[in-house]
Amino acid sequence: MTIENISSTKSFAGWHKQYHHQSGVLNCEMRFAIYLPPQASERKVPVLYWLSGLTCTDENFMQKAGAMRIAAELGIAIVAPDTSPRGQGVADDPDASYDLGLGAGFYLNATQAPWREHYQMYDYVVQELPELIEQHFPVSNVRAIAGHSMGGHGALVAGLRNPERYQSISAFSPIVNPINCPWGQKAFLNYLGKNRDNWMQYDACELMKASSSDLPVLVDQGTSDNFLEEQLKPHALIEAAAINEYPLILRMQEGYDHSYYFIASFIEEHLRFHAKHMG
Repeated sequence: MTIENISSTKSFAGWHKQYHHQSGVLNCEMRFAIYLPPQASERKVPVLYWLSGLTCTDENFMQKAGAMRIAAELGIAIVAPDTSPRGQGVADDPDASYDLGLGAGFYLNATQAPWREHYQMYDYVVQELPELIEQHFPVSNVRAIAGHSMGGHGALVAGLRNPERYQSISAFSPIVNPINCPWGQKAFLNYLGKNRDNWMQYDACELMKASSSDLPVLVDQGTSDNFLEEQLKPHALIEAAAINEYPLILRMQEGYDHSYYFIASFIEEHLRFHAKHMG
């Protein structure tokens, strides 16, 4: 697998870089960003995979979260993929809505036309992208996964379904119960069809209820988030964890909203959480 560098910027003695590559899983050209801390010049470093939310690209987290200073201190690489396949011939919502199609891949493997040709984001994030990163960069196979909103959903699903691949999971404002919220129901109906049994494998609450692992999970949710009750439903994840006695840490953060101001306020705690579990 070949990659093409399109930007390189020094930051906190490390490097933020963007790359293009042809994805065999998604059948299109994809872009990702990687932050390599200064320690990567001397040894392989662990990797945090960050999954962003609706409408985002690889740029939102890298530019707004303020994560690089702590990543440089801790010696953690950060990889941020795009949130969906893109390019000529990639299906999009004919109504151009923000919550379906381009920028709204939901980190699942679509089974329905016209989406299934390109929208295989679960396989991309869990398999193809880490293989690419570990082939081309001085990183180890010690991984953690995190995300925001739709990306928080993606991180929880990827981690809970593959506890052997990750050391820890964290999320900001995640869509934890997509089978029971408007964003998730719209996406799942279009991408996965009407069989709700297929939806369950991409629902963090259902996965947590059935999980036999104790992979560490940290979730932060703002109490002033406009999407709190209708879309995010953190209480559902708390209830799911209680059923299975899953070791979930879920913190309600007073007065914070859904924005990157919230993420920037707590990203250091999340990075230190992952560093502790990545050894």
